[in-house]
Amino acid sequence: MLILIIISSFLSPYFLRIQNLLNILRQVSYTGIIALGMTFVIIGGGIDLSVGSMSAFIGSVVILFMNYLGSFGINDYLVIVIAILSGIIIGTVVGAFNGILITKGKIAPFIVTLGSMAIFRSLALFIGNAGEIRSLSNIYGGLGMKTIMFIPLPVWILLVLATILSFLLNNTRYGRYICAVGSNRNVAIFSAINVNYVSAFSYILTGIMVAVSAVLLASRFNAVSTSNMGMGTELDAIAAVIVGGTMLTGGRGTVWGTVFGAITLGVINNMLNMVGVSPYLQGTVKGLVIIGAVYIQRQKQ
Repeated sequence: MLILIIISSFLSPYFLRIQNLLNILRQVSYTGIIALGMTFVIIGGGIDLSVGSMSAFIGSVVILFMNYLGSFGINDYLVIVIAILSGIIIGTVVGAFNGILITKGKIAPFIVTLGSMAIFRSLALFIGNAGEIRSLSNIYGGLGMKTIMFIPLPVWILLVLATILSFLLNNTRYGRYICAVGSNRNVAIFSAINVNYVSAFSYILTGIMVAVSAVLLASRFNAVSTSNMGMGTELDAIAAVIVGGTMLTGGRGTVWGTVFGAITLGVINNMLNMVGVSPYLQGTVKGLVIIGAVYIQRQKQ
């Protein structure tokens, strides 16, 4: 990442401007929050392809519920709090949906989350008539652009969540268990670890992270585009986790590595934009980064 920053500063005189750096952090914070949950899923030997569609679904429901509550003349701040809590509850439920199908249903994570990706996107399109769902609250829109000490609110939330989840991974029994499950599932079973609970909780955690990201992203635009919101987010989140050093085969990884992985990808995107590379080619770069990171992991093993 340091090399990329140095190269970018030479390629464009605008790269090191404070506003540009803050824009990069703001952009990566939404995907970075989702990637925090994805870190636990991948460490546990799973994968979640549904996070992008899940984000659109949760964001749509939150805004619709907020508009519904607002029609009763309830205080705007109370409406926003209730709607955000409802979004986190929905994230918990849909995360549990994935986790239960994978653990109790004995279905491969790839298949379950591929199916739920289609389900959540379809539900979002249905409730929004394949269009845009706009919030009627101006206060909610201001939340997305709020800054604390010149740093965007989503960046602070990313750092706080990363600190909490890093402690969970490195200093708790659950953190040791999820690493054990990802390293060798059979040995974890013989060690009396509740493998189903440990694996399912990682998907629930991801659902909560998606809900937080969806609320922040929807508040930034004060609306949700049911057809576009979250498109490609699963690729960005997985890329951030892998670039951050988490083994795709499971068993090992770091939360802060994921944060730096997300920032690295953000720097790459920003650099490509500044030098005039077509946005249609940026997916190619992400794909090459993922393949390269996995190849390097294989060589180390």
